[in-house]
Amino acid sequence: MSESEPLPHGPLPRVSSGNAQLDAILGGGFPRNSMNIILGEPGSGKTILAERLIFANAKAADDPRPILYLTTLSEPLEKVVRYLQQFSFFDQDMLLSGTIRYESIAVELESQGVSALLPKLEESIKSIAPKIIVIDSFKAIHDLTTSVAEMRRLLYEVSGLLSAYDTTAFFLGEYSEEQIPVFPEFAVADGMIELARKKHGTRDERYLRVLKLRGSNYQEGLHAFRITGDGLEVFPRLTSPVTPLAYTPKDERLSTGVEGIDQMLVGGFWAGGATLLEGPTGAGKTTLALQFILDGIARGEPGLYVNFQENPTQLARSVRSLGTSITDAQQRGLHFLYASPVELQIDSILVELFRTIQDHDIKRVVVDSVGDLVGATSDLPRLYSYLYALMQHFVARRVACVLTQTTTSIPTPMEGQICALSDAILRLDLGWEGHKAQRTVKVVKSRGTNHDLDVRNFRITSKGIEIGPR
Repeated sequence: MSESEPLPHGPLPRVSSGNAQLDAILGGGFPRNSMNIILGEPGSGKTILAERLIFANAKAADDPRPILYLTTLSEPLEKVVRYLQQFSFFDQDMLLSGTIRYESIAVELESQGVSALLPKLEESIKSIAPKIIVIDSFKAIHDLTTSVAEMRRLLYEVSGLLSAYDTTAFFLGEYSEEQIPVFPEFAVADGMIELARKKHGTRDERYLRVLKLRGSNYQEGLHAFRITGDGLEVFPRLTSPVTPLAYTPKDERLSTGVEGIDQMLVGGFWAGGATLLEGPTGAGKTTLALQFILDGIARGEPGLYVNFQENPTQLARSVRSLGTSITDAQQRGLHFLYASPVELQIDSILVELFRTIQDHDIKRVVVDSVGDLVGATSDLPRLYSYLYALMQHFVARRVACVLTQTTTSIPTPMEGQICALSDAILRLDLGWEGHKAQRTVKVVKSRGTNHDLDVRNFRITSKGIEIGPR
């Protein structure tokens, strides 16, 4: 570039990962003409991520050049292609037409060592001019080198070759986190994506994080994902909104659906706030939560009921017991989100919850119960951060949220933190007088407003909860 030529400016051209959520995490995708390392233990999803990426970019109208997928000494080429065919994004025509080329350099590496790599890349660039090059596994090449100096020389030559040519490179490898500050390939990489898997109970949880991405405003932290027939399904970490909106006087309160509780709270639940219903099993928390949702439906306010214990059929029976047709309620804006506590992953359920709120303009949300989220998480601080961010989004969108929590004689680690997140807390109790059950409710907390401090008796009828006199 001469001194008279202006420096290039503006946004970096991007290469899509093939996944909209991952592209959002990356700030739009991988920078074009960059060198990137995708690292993780065997089976973490590196190959699937790379293959989804190349098929997504194969038919780009602005760059019709082919793509090269180069295997080394990790897996035989035939095996890689055979497993590739099981995914929905596989397109045989792209392989037959040469749009995507799978080649192996295993034989050359065995006979010549790492010196075989550079001639292979030079030959490919001259003959097919690939716009994307994937090397799987680059860690296998690292293991063939005899010294750090040899690896540095190889990286210098490879990075120089790739930088001189308009191609985006992805090096896959079974690297560990401890090797990142030691191995020289990480120093020259423009981008680094780590895929990790950890055991939680009887299932595995998978996370990805961006360790480095030059020239990009990427989202830091752990982002959950799962492997499906379509590739990686990514759940970006939920963050707090930048500027929560202010409340407006006309919609500060929403009726609970129970007249007596509206009176105790001097108008009902906060719009754009969280109310916690706590109490033992059988105290009436689910009934009150359902009445709150159904009252909103009757007022033209779409509602979402998130449940982890009762499947949609069981929950529909509870709705009918309150005298409401489940079909009619769903047509008028009632939505269910059910996840079995056996397979519950907090990232996926909370991201799906947030998407549903956005897609259907939800005004009322019930999470029944938050204790199931606590039991499902392997990282309590992460769960608290998620819940805090979620509540801030509720404030910004003026969504009224009700959380239920079953209390026991031994408090759970998160009870105090969940109480702190809540704008109001109602304690529902179930006691016994002789052979007769007695239910009571009291307002434990209600931010910024006067409220009834008395304990009130209530009963559950075919119409729902009815509050007795003082």
